[in-house]
Amino acid sequence: MKKTLLYSLAVLASVTLASCNGDYDDWANPQTNPQEASAAKYGITFAAGTEAESSMPDNDGIINLVTVNSSDADVTGFTLKDLKVNGEAIKGEINGNSIQVDAKELEKILCSQNKSRASVARDINVESKVSVNLASGDAVAINTVGTTTAKLKPSPTPAIDEKGYYMLGEVNGNGWKPKEPVWMNKVSDGVYQIKVTTEKDKNYFKFYEGSKWDETGNWNVINKGVMGCEKDGSEDASGTIYYTGDSWGTPQSMVIVGTGTWIVTLDMNNLSYSVGKPILYMAGDANGWATNDYLAGEDGVKFTGYMYLNQNGFKFCTQPEWKGTNYGAAFNTAPDAANITITEPAGYYQVDVDLSEKKYELTPITSIGIIGSASPNGWESDVDMTYVPYNKDTKEVNGYWEVKNITLSAGEIKFRANDDWAISWGGELDNLTTKNGGNITVEAGTYDIKLYAWAEGFAKCVMTKTKKK
Repeated sequence: MKKTLLYSLAVLASVTLASCNGDYDDWANPQTNPQEASAAKYGITFAAGTEAESSMPDNDGIINLVTVNSSDADVTGFTLKDLKVNGEAIKGEINGNSIQVDAKELEKILCSQNKSRASVARDINVESKVSVNLASGDAVAINTVGTTTAKLKPSPTPAIDEKGYYMLGEVNGNGWKPKEPVWMNKVSDGVYQIKVTTEKDKNYFKFYEGSKWDETGNWNVINKGVMGCEKDGSEDASGTIYYTGDSWGTPQSMVIVGTGTWIVTLDMNNLSYSVGKPILYMAGDANGWATNDYLAGEDGVKFTGYMYLNQNGFKFCTQPEWKGTNYGAAFNTAPDAANITITEPAGYYQVDVDLSEKKYELTPITSIGIIGSASPNGWESDVDMTYVPYNKDTKEVNGYWEVKNITLSAGEIKFRANDDWAISWGGELDNLTTKNGGNITVEAGTYDIKLYAWAEGFAKCVMTKTKKK
């Protein structure tokens, strides 16, 4: 038995009577008839379909989402012109007076929009556009927009495996060897994570349920617990998990693109996964609460970054725009957790975070300067740069160190903090490193220099030559 949800669609726009079959495309300038008609004239109403509140999977694969009616006997039917769910277009058809959609497509849209396949009822807002067919052969263009508290519940997700999860594939040298699984670490209830290394341009892998692992390497047993993605070879950095018995189809292999070290996260609460470099973000008053200050690490636990902080509060985040885990005061992850506040003076800091210990340390950076054979002071002393912070008035995302009109000789330079070599930046201009970075070769000339002293893997320098020496 399928439930019916209270669901209303409001007719917002006036309508225009058009001639012929009404199947025109130009809604802004339809053919007009001297007699304009409104939706009210024909008693057009929109209501919840018989399955506007549903739990998936659906028996016949079709959801009756909206019901269109008219109190006017001259109305013989309706033609669907456009249909959107939560602002996203979806293909639909009218059968009688019922607007129908494919159940799987509707479920995919809602799960994608919520970045979760958790079996939790999701709100649905529907926007419909139809033409009304009249017995006279004319048609009436009706623009309809509806908001609703309708709900659709995605298919049940598998119970969290008490024996955990592992990976097989081209990670950590596994090479799809079923007897040598790459076990993931539980980081919180239902969330598993692991640091992996890759050696190819494209590295295929899948997830597997721990209780289905077979020590003899029997794939017939192991594949009963396989979990993957929808399209084989997906290079998306995050996505939705498909699992054995899933009504959405057979699980396919995901791909990690490139060589290096990665953090792979499997979230069984939301049936989602992500692959990325170990990164934290800082968002706070000092940068306009934008997640554009980075902290990088190697193990997903300890992170280091360089940023400007003030005493008006901030938080650490695992994903941009607050879409991951957010750490507030005392590293509390509750949505209403208080902001982290510092007693140290506002300024630029090296920020070291240890998630396992739930603590952070600040190392003041009072200056960053240019030093080297090409610099006016050679290797003896620094030419100090000026920090340009986030501008609250213009909302410019700055956060760089700058020096203008500095004259350099042909030679080499590096950047360092606090007139000391404890913290320094070198290497390639578009990929500076604090890890024994090499000297930077420069041509003689006068430059404007901007140093973005961000976390490892993000730091860079922009040198603009203003004139030749």
